[in-house]
Amino acid sequence: MSSPDLPRAGANGPWLQAGRMAFLALYGVTLLTAFGWGVSNIRQVGPESRAVVLRMGALQRVQSAGLLLAWPRPFEQVVMLPSADRVIEQRVQTLLRENQTSAIDLNTSRNSDAVAGAGYLLTGDAGVVQLDVRVFYKVTEPYAYVLQSQHLQASLDRLVARSAVAVSASRDLDTILVARPELVGSDSKAAERRERLRGDLMQGINQSLAALQKNGSGLGVHIERVDLQSSLPDGAVNAFNAVLTASQKAEQNIAAARNDAAKLTQAATQNADRTLQVAHAQASERLAKAQSDTATITSLAQTQHDHSDPGLLQRLYRERIPGILAKAGSVTTVDPRDDAHLILQGNQP
Repeated sequence: MSSPDLPRAGANGPWLQAGRMAFLALYGVTLLTAFGWGVSNIRQVGPESRAVVLRMGALQRVQSAGLLLAWPRPFEQVVMLPSADRVIEQRVQTLLRENQTSAIDLNTSRNSDAVAGAGYLLTGDAGVVQLDVRVFYKVTEPYAYVLQSQHLQASLDRLVARSAVAVSASRDLDTILVARPELVGSDSKAAERRERLRGDLMQGINQSLAALQKNGSGLGVHIERVDLQSSLPDGAVNAFNAVLTASQKAEQNIAAARNDAAKLTQAATQNADRTLQVAHAQASERLAKAQSDTATITSLAQTQHDHSDPGLLQRLYRERIPGILAKAGSVTTVDPRDDAHLILQGNQP
């Protein structure tokens, strides 16, 4: 009775039951995995994004916000991108001095010149300036953006650096930043040229992007805005500060000298006016005194010329000679007809 029951007991043994349970579990996991794989590309696209569906590597469609239904990999691949209205910010790393000097061995003398000029751009007037650029772009060509996504940041950095070099070389230092404030007031168009710097830089980048798009290797983006912050090297800043301080001191000295000169000129003008007034007054007095002193002689000359008063000369002589003789210590009279008392005798008539 026991021998016929042995095969049935082996068929329903614990090992067989364990194998059946394992098979059922593996079957369930396979079904779940297949279901998950089948719905792996069914997702919700948010309003700030859009989806690019690639079928066997080729662009199949671009879907905006909403429910996305796509075949699972490897049949279709879904790449999420920013929406058409979303602006993406990127800081240009190739123009930063710390990024350029980090890869240079400072112990070698060969690289010392590279360290000195790393991160600086040359201006049109042989000046040096450092630019910190941030670009804001939108995705305009989703398929090109997907193809170039791995190289997008490096490519944008190179394009921005190229445009920055060209823009800096076409301008002098004062049209990029306020390096010499004393020239701002004299040049009314300098501020306008500095404002145009951002526009020219953005235009140059977009032209380079358009050239790449024309050649079939576009990045699929368009620059909407450029933020630019310019600065000078540390040594140049100190030098400019020293020059600015010296210029301010020179202007102060010039202003003080002009004030002193104005005061001296005012004092000299007052002294000259006073001296001139005194001279005019003294001249009037001297002229009146001279006219008074020569009035008698003038009238005598006029009388002699007109023969109107022949006895005037004798009267004047008699009036003046007593005063003259009164001032003499002694007076010796000589007979005009007898020259015996003269030292030099005259000719005898």
